[in-house]
Amino acid sequence: MTEVIEPAIETVTIDVVLSALADPVRLRFVRALAAAGDWTCGSDVLHGTGVTIGKSTLSHHIKVLREAGLIRTRVDGIRRLVRLRYDDVERRFPGLLTMLREPDTAGAGTKPSAAPA
Repeated sequence: MTEVIEPAIETVTIDVVLSALADPVRLRFVRALAAAGDWTCGSDVLHGTGVTIGKSTLSHHIKVLREAGLIRTRVDGIRRLVRLRYDDVERRFPGLLTMLREPDTAGAGTKPSAAPA
């Protein structure tokens, strides 16, 4: 298998990562990858997320995420397998991927309690 070159995690900066994740499609894609593990480019990892995009648009989003250091792509014959670089990203930016979980599972959808008077 051949790996497509992605940046060394030590060179990845938070501003590039957050810029890549600012796009709602890429954010959904990262969330879906976190749940799916390895993903084959021919499969529909975004199924059930309410997102339908063309192949060229998906390729662009994958490139942006790879260049931001968030995903790894391996070439296996004619297949391309995409995987979230969970351990690398967690080591570089502890807690970031946990915060990206769906709002109802991360508790982000709950209203904060009022501060005591």
